[in-house]
Amino acid sequence: MEIRVSTEISELIPDFKVGIIEYKNITVGESPQMLKGRLQLFQESIYFDLESKSVSDLPGIQEWRNIFKKTGKDPNRYRHSAEALYRRVKKQNYFASGQSAVDLYNFFSLQYQLPIGLYDLDLLQGPLEIRLGRQGEEYIGLNGRSNSLERLVLSSDQNGPFGSPFVDSEKTAVTFNTKNALQIIYLRPSTDAENAKKLTESLMDMFVQIHGGDASYQVIGCQ
Repeated sequence: MEIRVSTEISELIPDFKVGIIEYKNITVGESPQMLKGRLQLFQESIYFDLESKSVSDLPGIQEWRNIFKKTGKDPNRYRHSAEALYRRVKKQNYFASGQSAVDLYNFFSLQYQLPIGLYDLDLLQGPLEIRLGRQGEEYIGLNGRSNSLERLVLSSDQNGPFGSPFVDSEKTAVTFNTKNALQIIYLRPSTDAENAKKLTESLMDMFVQIHGGDASYQVIGCQ
């Protein structure tokens, strides 16, 4: 699917980049015990690491906080999804949805300190654009609330915004019925092109190991 980064974002953040993965013919189910176990152990490990650290000082968390500042959003009020996950873990509010796709991208998000979105590809109408939210734009998010998108980095299709590093829309969420999916990895701007591709490919390979199907990836926004 065609996807582009807006000129406004490129000018504000010249080294902005995202990993894009398209999955076809996948099977989303209950999380395998291996994934549940790794997710639980990883959260416990992070909890102990955070006892003497501030979440906002972690390198990946800090980079995306800085992006929010550059676009005009207060990162203390609008915490990107990776930071929100880390803050849950710091409170020992561990998560496990039980759904394989959700648990896996949350695991990735914790591992790399990155916001990651996963969407039902059959519910999207391309071309897609990653841009800044406009005045008055909003949607009902996975947090169950109506979320203002103004000045937030977001992903939009022909029907309007559907995802953001802040919170994704409920209307394009991946379910047990999803057969084709789109994953957006909001990479750190400091990541060079070669490592951005390696990271994206490694995430793609692990997803396919669990969900089957076919996949392809690209990194856009690299200079």
